[in-house]
Amino acid sequence: MPLTGVFFIPSNPNASTALATITERISSQFADESTPVARWALEHKLMRDTPSCIPPSGTQRPTAPKYMQFLSLTHYPTHGFVYASQPPDGAGHGSATVTATPTPSSSQSSQPAHVTTPMVMTTVPLPSTNALYQHFVHACQPFWCPRHTTAVPNGMVYEIGDFRVRVGDVRQTQPAVRVRGTVVEIEWRGPSLVTTLSGLYQSRRQKRAKASSPYTWGQGENDEDDDSGIDMAFPDAVEESDIDVEYAATASLIREFWAKLGFEGAREAILVPDVGKEVKEQLRKLKQENNQNANQKRNQDGNGQQMDEDPDPNAGADVARQFMEILRFNR
Repeated sequence: MPLTGVFFIPSNPNASTALATITERISSQFADESTPVARWALEHKLMRDTPSCIPPSGTQRPTAPKYMQFLSLTHYPTHGFVYASQPPDGAGHGSATVTATPTPSSSQSSQPAHVTTPMVMTTVPLPSTNALYQHFVHACQPFWCPRHTTAVPNGMVYEIGDFRVRVGDVRQTQPAVRVRGTVVEIEWRGPSLVTTLSGLYQSRRQKRAKASSPYTWGQGENDEDDDSGIDMAFPDAVEESDIDVEYAATASLIREFWAKLGFEGAREAILVPDVGKEVKEQLRKLKQENNQNANQKRNQDGNGQQMDEDPDPNAGADVARQFMEILRFNR
């Protein structure tokens, strides 16, 4: 799972966006390194819980709004992302309080809605993403209402040294068509503990799947795939705190790269809540495997569940969190 940061430069409805300036600065600052390699796109849909028509009493604290977000990214084509507010434990509907967080922005309408209620991330097969959204729009209309739909229809991807940069204009398509601003995703592709852990975890899942397949012959304990050169006890020496340190160090590298482009006042989403959650879960499963008999697990993951058709259902969860924090506009 790559380490990323997302930056957003809002724009006024009648003004041009920063896309042309960013493209020019990438070409000038990294003339010998920048290479356009592909196109990319995203679509984001935001829903909010329907506010109560009953005014709160004088002693009742204001409630925090709850959100449900749907995101699809072309660089993660196998699944879509769903990000939803989670009610606090032991609390009823709407019991969380609001805490406003000031953000640098030129207009109130383009500020993201900051919430204090925890959010839960999950992934679904990509064809099911829109069907699930339509279900909530039609079947859950009294409880959830659509807020807006935004998209990056035709962004550009650049390779710049150890970074991969995606840039594009964010356009609102519902309920009214307008330009919201320019988004930049900066992905670190250099050496990474997080990427190594994710790769090792996926490698073990694939080996278990092959070992349990009825159409696999001639693969045993001495299969050459086992001689991968990777220390299979490696996770034992790694702690979750090491992952936190890795994220913090990479965030500094991403901020240094962004500073070279010379944009001030942009909104940033890097170390957002729950970032690294899936990688830490993979580390726990790898350590658990090392203490158990792998032959008893065969076609199961660390939780005893059957292998998913999606080779890596958690891929992109961190960058999805970052995008959805940025794209949760107030209006």
